[in-house]
Amino acid sequence: MSSRKMLANAIRALSMDAVQRANSGHPGAPMGMADIAEVLYSDFMRHNPANPDWSNRDRFVMSNGHASMLAYSVLHLSGYDVTIEDLKNFRQLHSKTPGHPEHGYAPGIETTTGPLGQGISNAVGMAIAERALAATFNRDDYNIVNHFTYVFLGDGCMMEGISHEACSLAGTLGLGKLIAFWDDNGISIDGKVEGWFLDDTPKRFEAYGWHVVEVDGHDPDEIKIAIEAARAITAKPSLICCKTVIGFGSPNKAGGHAVHGAPLGEDEVALARVELNWEHPPFEIPEEVYKGWDHRTAGQAQENAWQQKFDAYREEHPELAAEFERRVQRELPPNWNEATASFIAKLDEAAEDKATRQASLATLESYSVLLPELFGGSADLGGSNGTEWSGYRPMRAESPDANYINYGVREFGMSAMLNGIALHGGLIPFGATFLVFSDYARNAVRMAALMKIPSIFVYTHDSIGLGEDGPTHQAVEHIPTLRMMPNMHLWRPCDTVETAVSWKAAIERSNGPSCLVFSRQGLKHQSRDPEQIEAIARGAYILRDCEGTPDAIIIATGSEVELAVAAYESDALADENIRVVSMPCTAVFDRQPQDYRDSVLPPDISARVVVEASVTAGWYRYVGMDGVIIGIDTFGESAPAKELFAYFGFTVDKVVEAVSNLLGTD
Repeated sequence: MSSRKMLANAIRALSMDAVQRANSGHPGAPMGMADIAEVLYSDFMRHNPANPDWSNRDRFVMSNGHASMLAYSVLHLSGYDVTIEDLKNFRQLHSKTPGHPEHGYAPGIETTTGPLGQGISNAVGMAIAERALAATFNRDDYNIVNHFTYVFLGDGCMMEGISHEACSLAGTLGLGKLIAFWDDNGISIDGKVEGWFLDDTPKRFEAYGWHVVEVDGHDPDEIKIAIEAARAITAKPSLICCKTVIGFGSPNKAGGHAVHGAPLGEDEVALARVELNWEHPPFEIPEEVYKGWDHRTAGQAQENAWQQKFDAYREEHPELAAEFERRVQRELPPNWNEATASFIAKLDEAAEDKATRQASLATLESYSVLLPELFGGSADLGGSNGTEWSGYRPMRAESPDANYINYGVREFGMSAMLNGIALHGGLIPFGATFLVFSDYARNAVRMAALMKIPSIFVYTHDSIGLGEDGPTHQAVEHIPTLRMMPNMHLWRPCDTVETAVSWKAAIERSNGPSCLVFSRQGLKHQSRDPEQIEAIARGAYILRDCEGTPDAIIIATGSEVELAVAAYESDALADENIRVVSMPCTAVFDRQPQDYRDSVLPPDISARVVVEASVTAGWYRYVGMDGVIIGIDTFGESAPAKELFAYFGFTVDKVVEAVSNLLGTD
């Protein structure tokens, strides 16, 4: 048996053993793709197991995340802190080796994959980030940003529509550092895919503008030649179509769907050992195999060589080097707090009435000067979303020096790609669309929350205030359901000042994503004192108050805050003790100390009214069963915004009536 085949068989053995021990998992794809992984890692991958976060490492993404044991096996064999015990604990509680690769669990796992198609889309984002950073920082012979993004994907990824969105854009942008390996085994859980998947995939990718080559996925020489050719083609991404046998080495189950999503069984594992000429007990790897895989010395040498180049780069380009390090370490500029505070104070002084989508654009104009790493984009609605600030530079195939992506009508792909940009590091990405289209993107938004990465999702046209486009475009349930997502911070600001604060909070957040939700229609500026401005960042604060203890509290967000304030100022409530609370971010408010939350919403005051133009269910936690929620539990209608707000009961009179009823003064 050749040394290459023995190294590949180590992946097969560890994969079938771990799945068998867990009595759960997918052994087929790791066994089928083992030869490809062996060639890639033995001959091409630049990485350092001792420093998995080295900025210029090659990225590897397992888009067909059910094949996670391939990734875990490779990490273990090449020297990462993934032990045999970790492999034995595959799919067990709190292990480094969950059923699908989870970012942040095991070193070397670049992204969470499992929902098919998202890994390849993340990989496109990583390649975009590499290209943009290289254009910004590389000088002369100092290619300090110069790495590849490799991704494995299967038939399921190809069938998911998101792969079309991301791969189409990758071809358009000419992302030559992106190399994908398609595991063309013709099998999914339901059986042979020829009954439901007959696409000519090579021609499909050629039509996207990719370099495409077809190989025998079990022939190391063919695989190596294909990778060399792909690396040499700098103007196109590459797809290497690898014809493989799923479950390679299993004498009775290879090539069929029985090996896709279930253990082989003890008897079949034993037969596979004989078939593969693997004479070692479960989880036992011979020393010569470990030596063949070990990349610790070579990886450290690769990073050291890069570091020497970077040190020389620093000598010649000290400002660029310092900027690069600041961005990679995700440090904000030293003048960040002072400059943003000054900008917010000026907004308050200007007291302009404007739509928060316009306020967002004004904020981008200011913050982009402070943050050259701010990397924007929109799904074909840049003008409407207010994302095209004066200094934006869209990426094109011929223009890699960019800080913006025109994603086209690809909301799902955009969201997964910007997750990849965030995971890559060095940039602060955001992507925009109408709020109602967050439905298309939701699973990628969820993945950002699951991974705890700082992606920023910008959503405009946030309610029935969209007006004449009607219920298909009017977001109703979207804000509450996004708030329900664990680890998501959703900000719905009411004016220019809250908009700038919400952007600041999203940029500063490092442990999770943010949704910034903005209005189409103009909103009234709300006057505040400096203490109130500072309190916005706490998620909720007292915007208007009374002398002494309030008898009733009106809570509102976004465009409905001005309704709450108008009711507070109305003659009808002039003799009542009323407090108005603006709550732009419920998640942030919920994490405040109890004494602060009680100071804003005293527990003994049960007369509470919420006003928000969205479905009502999520607000009962703040008003209790005795409070009143003025919301909308139906879909919208097509009409001018002012007519719609009146029709659905979002009026000062309705707010006054609700408060009066609670106080018994009607």
